Amino acid sequence: MTTPTHCPNPLCFFEGQRSGYLPADQRLTWRGNSGLGDGSMVSQDLTGGYYDAGDNVKFNFPMAFTTTMLAWSVVEFGECMPPAELRNALVAIRWATDYLLKTVSQPNRIFVQLLEPFLVTLTMWLEIRLMTITVGKGQRIWTQLGVYTVDAPNPASDVAGETAAALAASSIAFRSSDPGYAETLFRTATRVFEFADSYRGAYSDNSNIRDGVCPFYCDFDGYQDELLWGAAWLRRASQDNSYLDYLQNNGKTLGADDNINEFGWDNKHAGLNVLVSKEVLESSMYSLQSYRASADSFMCTLIPESSSYHIEFTPGGLIYRPGGSNLQHATTISFLLLVYANYLEKSSQTVNCGEVSISPSMLRQIAQRQVNYILGENPKGMSYMVGYSNLYPQRIHHRGSSLPSTKDHPQVIGCKEGSIYFNSSDPNPNVLVGAIVGGPGEDDEYEDDRADFRKSEPTTYINAPFVGVLAFFVANPNP
Repeated sequence: MTTPTHCPNPLCFFEGQRSGYLPADQRLTWRGNSGLGDGSMVSQDLTGGYYDAGDNVKFNFPMAFTTTMLAWSVVEFGECMPPAELRNALVAIRWATDYLLKTVSQPNRIFVQLLEPFLVTLTMWLEIRLMTITVGKGQRIWTQLGVYTVDAPNPASDVAGETAAALAASSIAFRSSDPGYAETLFRTATRVFEFADSYRGAYSDNSNIRDGVCPFYCDFDGYQDELLWGAAWLRRASQDNSYLDYLQNNGKTLGADDNINEFGWDNKHAGLNVLVSKEVLESSMYSLQSYRASADSFMCTLIPESSSYHIEFTPGGLIYRPGGSNLQHATTISFLLLVYANYLEKSSQTVNCGEVSISPSMLRQIAQRQVNYILGENPKGMSYMVGYSNLYPQRIHHRGSSLPSTKDHPQVIGCKEGSIYFNSSDPNPNVLVGAIVGGPGEDDEYEDDRADFRKSEPTTYINAPFVGVLAFFVANPNP
């Protein structure tokens, strides 16, 4: 099976995840202000942005990473996108960057999270009529407002570093279509990076906010990678040698040589190495050779013929790592495979995995197998992208998708009434087209159970890398 050329657009999912978004044709249907009062309790406009998944909380750490990946998709694969889809991608990015700019608008302060996660995620599948947020067409949920901030000299290197990366990457994406906005993004990115670097430490170590951000989006793997990641994107966006010096001088002390083979919202190592390798491969910047060596090493872990092969695959061929939301690994790694293949091809180079030499086309084939698995070429014959094919998840862990719309249920859903929708065996009434769920387990099994959030919950950071991946394969169906 070759990768389909008519996949539902994963960008559709981001429209469903917007906070403070009220389409004109729905304004009489939806109650309340749809999150348009976010930040009002602290006299700060914090409207906009995305909910991370199905629980309607704005976690800035994964949201910033999502934004970086959307922007990187445009930077690397924007020319593969039809003009209309490129515009859609930029709209999706701007919805996030407009919000991120608000979160860093005050000197030496960063807003890192909105809404109280324990109230929203653990106790209620319902409406709390204190404020209204919406997550899709004609859907509604009320949640209690909570605003989490970090002020200097308290550290937030992880969130601030990722925010700087997101703004810098997005400045490249907007450079040709809106140079003024691109300049605003870049200048803000430099200031936010200074905050991240000056007050080093993990935001979740702050006792004032730890109980609100953990265990959901703690910094489990350290803040150091976000500093290098932010510097790498600022270098990419500006070609400023000061960021080159930062990557050279801080690589060892910040763990660049640890060669950690992961990439996601919490761990940027593999993505950092691929991004920085562009300078080595295409510009012969040999002072950064260690990053390229680490990128090569990561690619070799995916090659069965390589002596360093150790990435686990399911029997059906899906990249697998223990923990929840496994497809986040499949989509991010597929993205890195395609980006690195492009860098290698442009510089006429390959990856040396001992006795095996890996070509760009081989890396693309691995990525294509992951895409095909996600879209239906798997033991279950199921597409894990909602709305694609005749068989896809019907009971996803997502409030807006599973609760009835106000049109169908105009009465307020009370504190104990939402559980009937959560526990129902019926398919969700609102199809969240384009959403990619957490996916099957290590045995390729998927039960389509709303309660099993590790498998059935879609997240923005699963979807974001897939935007670039699908853009490439639609333009290159047989790479």
